[in-house]
Amino acid sequence: MAKYDVFDAITEPRGSPSKSLFVRLARTRRTRTVFLASILLVLLVVVGWRGAVKITPRPASTSYRTPRPPHQYPYSANLADDPGAPLRPQKVPSGLMKTSPSFHLLVPASQKNPNLCKTLFSAFVLSYPSPTLVNYGKVFDESKGSIGSHTAKIRGVYEFLNDDKKVNNNDLVMIVDGYDVWFQLPPEVLIERYHSVMIEANERLRARYGMMLKDPAGKSDDNQMVQRYTQKVLFAADKACSPNPAQDPACAAIPYSTLPKDTYGPMTDKDPQLVLSRPRYLNSGTIIGPMAEVRQLYEYALKKVEEEDRGIIGDQFVFAEIFGEQEYQREIQRKDSQGAPGRWLWLDWISDALGKSESPLSANITINNMTTIAGQNYEFSIGLDYESSLFQTMTMSTNDIEYITYNDSYLLSEIQGSHPSLWSRPLSLPVDLQRAKPPFWYSAPGNHSDDPKDTILLPFSAKLDDIVHQPSSWFDVPLATNLFASTIPSLLHFNGDAKPKLNEWWPLMWYSSSARALLRRYIRSSTGANAARSAAQGGLDWWDTRGGRGGVWTDKATWMSWGEVCKGTEEEVFADGKGVWGKEEGDGRIVNEFGKVISGGDEQDDANNAV
Repeated sequence: MAKYDVFDAITEPRGSPSKSLFVRLARTRRTRTVFLASILLVLLVVVGWRGAVKITPRPASTSYRTPRPPHQYPYSANLADDPGAPLRPQKVPSGLMKTSPSFHLLVPASQKNPNLCKTLFSAFVLSYPSPTLVNYGKVFDESKGSIGSHTAKIRGVYEFLNDDKKVNNNDLVMIVDGYDVWFQLPPEVLIERYHSVMIEANERLRARYGMMLKDPAGKSDDNQMVQRYTQKVLFAADKACSPNPAQDPACAAIPYSTLPKDTYGPMTDKDPQLVLSRPRYLNSGTIIGPMAEVRQLYEYALKKVEEEDRGIIGDQFVFAEIFGEQEYQREIQRKDSQGAPGRWLWLDWISDALGKSESPLSANITINNMTTIAGQNYEFSIGLDYESSLFQTMTMSTNDIEYITYNDSYLLSEIQGSHPSLWSRPLSLPVDLQRAKPPFWYSAPGNHSDDPKDTILLPFSAKLDDIVHQPSSWFDVPLATNLFASTIPSLLHFNGDAKPKLNEWWPLMWYSSSARALLRRYIRSSTGANAARSAAQGGLDWWDTRGGRGGVWTDKATWMSWGEVCKGTEEEVFADGKGVWGKEEGDGRIVNEFGKVISGGDEQDDANNAV
């Protein structure tokens, strides 16, 4: 039986001892001459092919790959190799100082509108940390370029990340666009997937780029071998490279997608409209990573737009450029290290020659040379979510998505049968969702509170709080599924040509039909009044020491309730015809857990009670 080696080439089984016709022919002078000439021709072609890409020579590294047992691979920081790291509770010393890592959700948004409120609502009912709105209430003069909203978006996030009173280096931070993102799955699923993606990506990086001494100068007593490159910061992957020039490293030097080359059938990556292209370009609309690494990245991005007076180009251009520079430099180092001790040169040579390399730098393409600056760091541990397990960008991708209720076997069979390329990929609910709590549980972790301090926030109303059908598991709700990646994304990002779907698809989300009731449950949850105390004690119910429920913080430490930010968007968010939030059954006085009036009465009377 034929078998396949690592280069997908067929290797025939060992033949019999008898001399075959091919063996006898190989002994003739003519055959040997033809064989040697063919080898020489192939070498000349490959050398010419590889020389088509201009790469600045660099000194070769003296240490590259040292095999180690799999369990010793240094994947990344603790966040990457310990799935429980950002959620792990720890004992708290006296004074209730929180020692466990926090999870921060930042949403750059300068003003309210219905799409922002959809983003916030989806985060609320899935029990994400109270979002922090960056730059909220600010007005920008776009004509001033570098001090316009593009630069302000980067600066605002960086200033928050650089405030050690708000964040710690080992915290986890996620930043999402404010006007076109919907959360679909709970935060623990997203974080678990983040760790899985990190582990898999770091294993690929170790195999491709090898190991190095932690201290190449040899001055450290603990000079162990570590991975040359690691991945810690994750962006979404997009099908289109825009607005960067096509021949810049941002578009031309980045790795290929990890999805199969036949993901969309024989036309994969050959469609001029990009609909059948595998996502491989950085999209800056969603990002997650450890606080220290994300802060370093934003610091460099801010430097790029301010020192080079490029504020009008936007955060998408800048982060894509940084990623392209990182990958370009990695490949330069890899190629210059191919002859170093311990490096399997022939494996790299064959991989490049057969077109199996993960980098376009091995192909016959034109790439604009990047201008390098001596002493500048170009390594930021950036990687992409190629399979959309966390982040689903929608540019040229709406045809990839189908809303599937996984307990409907007829629907599953129908979808499978309508896409020939999916016949070998059964659709099923992933294990992480089978283990997760039921969907509606997240809007009110635990039970509803009987404490008068809690129920007075939003008194129960049969008219407003009744939910006809409560699903018992994730099998029972429609989930936006990427058919071709076989994933159910944790969030959806309606960027690019997908903007019209912001209205069309909102009714399809599993929480939309009970939106008002779920939000009321969320605010009235038994964990609401104890949120801050729980966080201060290192608990898992709340991941942000500031606490708060049913509202947002601004980057200026101001608390704003749902009513303050989203009153007037009820028809777009709830679409139930039950009226303005807080006044559905008349003018009642309702306060939040911080003592501030949410609705009814004079909301200014208790302004000083807000925390």
